[in-house]
Amino acid sequence: MLDYKTPNLAKACQILFVLIGGTTVLYFGRSLLIPLTFALILAMLLRPLCRRLERWGIHRAIASVLSILVLVGFFVLILYLLSWQLDQVMRGGDELRERSIELFSRLQEYISRQFGLPKNRQQEMLKNGTGGMISSISSLTGHLLGVFVDIILVLVYIFLFLFFRGHLLNSLIKAVSVEQKENVRELVSQAGRVAQQYLMGLALMIVCLWIMYSIGFSIIGVRYAIFFALLCGTLELIPFFGNITGTLITVSMGILQGGDFGLVAGILITYGSVQFIQSYILQPWVVGGEVNLNPLFTILCIVIGEALWGVAGMVLAIPLFGIIKITCDHFESLKPYGYLLGGPEKRVRKRSWFKRMVTTLKKRER
Repeated sequence: MLDYKTPNLAKACQILFVLIGGTTVLYFGRSLLIPLTFALILAMLLRPLCRRLERWGIHRAIASVLSILVLVGFFVLILYLLSWQLDQVMRGGDELRERSIELFSRLQEYISRQFGLPKNRQQEMLKNGTGGMISSISSLTGHLLGVFVDIILVLVYIFLFLFFRGHLLNSLIKAVSVEQKENVRELVSQAGRVAQQYLMGLALMIVCLWIMYSIGFSIIGVRYAIFFALLCGTLELIPFFGNITGTLITVSMGILQGGDFGLVAGILITYGSVQFIQSYILQPWVVGGEVNLNPLFTILCIVIGEALWGVAGMVLAIPLFGIIKITCDHFESLKPYGYLLGGPEKRVRKRSWFKRMVTTLKKRER
């Protein structure tokens, strides 16, 4: 018979209860928590700019508004670039439409030969699905309206976080014991640095991806290469799945443009080369080691984020889990969990033979 007074079992039950309760709150409270979390992460990003404006003598409220306008301007620039290139693509819509009709006709013939389903039967099935398509469009319209409302809420939350950041920090410090006050200050500061470094590094990496994809797609002959480069780079905001989705769209459009196997192979080679450069050069350089998560838990946190909050959860997963890891590292009882979430410790590399030789020559000259 189990002894439920065993300390280890009681502790395991407490952890299980916290996980179940936290998951329930995150899932059912996502309509409130998603805008709030986006606002908190973006406010951490804008805090240095807001503080600099305040040091120049600008009132905190005006500095907060100016910081938000800089952020909005960045996203408006991205949308403008995408819409500008999309307009170029739509101008060649007649050719793409004819090519799509031709490929669709071939697909119908293939289905008719392989599965014995006549073309008229296929058309009837498509007509029956038209009603569902209309309802999907109406639901999409409602979803876009909800996204617009969430964007307004995020901007309002960002302003409030920036304007009342001192009051919020003091409230947090007052809630802990005297021994932990300095530890909490350091925790908040380090969490802010992680969010800033991750988001700024991600923005710089997206710009680099735009350039590399543009060069690669232009060399292999993809039409509207800049548009697909912007699309693939911007979708990097969604870890793992975003760039794959952009590449599949590029391959599909390459086929619609009349591309052969060589063009498809070129797109895939370009994608693989850019991903190699991103993973082993760009990401360690521009994102750095602040968000040092175990690869296993990185994938798990993205999957959990998607299950709880959808696409928004995938975007927020890495910075949130990075902050959770830092929080665990700052409290003695949680350090084992922080170690579990973290990646392997980086070893100090030995100096190369060239650097050792230069150091030896300098010592001899002295």
